[in-house]
Amino acid sequence: MSRSRTITWVVLIAAIAAAGYYGWQRYSGAQEAAARAEAQKKVRAVGVTIAPVEKADFPVYLTGLGTVQGFNTVLVRTRVDGQIDKIAFKEGQMVKEGDLLVEIDPRPYQATLDQAKAKKAQDEANLANANLDLQRFTQLGEFATKQQTDTQRSTVQQLTAQIEADQAAIANAQTQLDYTAIKSPIPGVAGLRQVDIGNIVNASTQTGIVTVAQVEPIAVIFTAPEEQLPAITAAQAIRPLRVIAITTDGKKPLAEGTLAVINNQVDSTSGTIRLKAVFDNKDHNLWPGQSVSTRLLVNTLKDATVVPDDAIQHSTNGLYAYSVDQDNKAVLNKVKVSQSIDGRSVVAEGLSPGQRVITAGQYKVSPGTLVSSAVASSDPAQPKVQSE
Repeated sequence: MSRSRTITWVVLIAAIAAAGYYGWQRYSGAQEAAARAEAQKKVRAVGVTIAPVEKADFPVYLTGLGTVQGFNTVLVRTRVDGQIDKIAFKEGQMVKEGDLLVEIDPRPYQATLDQAKAKKAQDEANLANANLDLQRFTQLGEFATKQQTDTQRSTVQQLTAQIEADQAAIANAQTQLDYTAIKSPIPGVAGLRQVDIGNIVNASTQTGIVTVAQVEPIAVIFTAPEEQLPAITAAQAIRPLRVIAITTDGKKPLAEGTLAVINNQVDSTSGTIRLKAVFDNKDHNLWPGQSVSTRLLVNTLKDATVVPDDAIQHSTNGLYAYSVDQDNKAVLNKVKVSQSIDGRSVVAEGLSPGQRVITAGQYKVSPGTLVSSAVASSDPAQPKVQSE
């Protein structure tokens, strides 16, 4: 009896030990499975950057290249011959209309003016004497012949006409004397001078003295494709069209102006139309001869669906973008883009405002991939006209 009890206890203890071991194994396996699942979950989550799909007004620009020109440019030349006595400007100086630029030796022209004035004084004295004689002949009545009276009256008329000619000669001499003081015909910037003090200049020489270019306001000449001409003319009929001038690298806005002129014909060789924009240019960011990039605002799309350019990807089947669903899984969306500028694109089809799109890390993503994300701005800094 004692032996059977011992065997029973041994069997019972062994069963309890086996049950404990089995329970421990199951618990340990469940923990390991949970740990493996958590690890796999962490491994599958791909780090990406996302941005929201937004509804916003989107400006539609026509971009191009242009050249800055002085609003008015004058090659200053002499209108009389003579020696330069004085140069009254500095190269690169801002000059006003009427400012003295160069002075030519005025003495020969002053002498001619004085001579004309003296001739007029002489003829006025002769006229006075002729008038007195005419009065005497008239007072003599029948004692003076009609021929004498008529001859004297003719002499008076001749001297009167001579005085008018003298006055014209004085005006011409004064004009020639005034031309010895060469003044700026427009406000602007004086360029490099072509002559020095002591040089002899003459009116027949084609080489000028200096060029003056007006820079306030200033103009930019640029081109647009001829197929855009109807849109430009239609928009201009509604409102003045805004033009932005930017550095050729596209990084720095320089000035903002308005479209002033559409050329009267299309260049058939290039298929473009020349346009002219005018800028106030108070800060002198634009300079004659400078090359700039231009943006002509022809339209503004209201409540457009806008995403960052980085969200748009290219494939052999067209454009696509990855969106992120509520479960943080990537979803492939085929899209159509209608406009793109300044790091933003307008999506015509494929996305809706409120969705989230992946803007970085797409190369690690496929449809259904679990992602972990950092939010990026979907509205890059827009160019703003700045004054230095």
